[in-house]
Amino acid sequence: MHIMLNDRLIELNSAITISQLFDHLKLNASGIAIAINQIIIPREDWNHHYINHQDKILLFQAIAGG
Repeated sequence: MHIMLNDRLIELNSAITISQLFDHLKLNASGIAIAINQIIIPREDWNHHYINHQDKILLFQAIAGG
């Protein structure tokens, strides 16, 4: 299956959750927000939200301000 991750084509062997994607890519999820197909996915959903073929995923640094 193929996904776009920050405009980069990634091939995955099977369906995985967001948390598994971070493990697969060896990424630290601290301070990171994720949007799939332009919808921000809350961190509490990462363990059970599955990534689908041709999803467009954006990872970005969450910044708090005031």
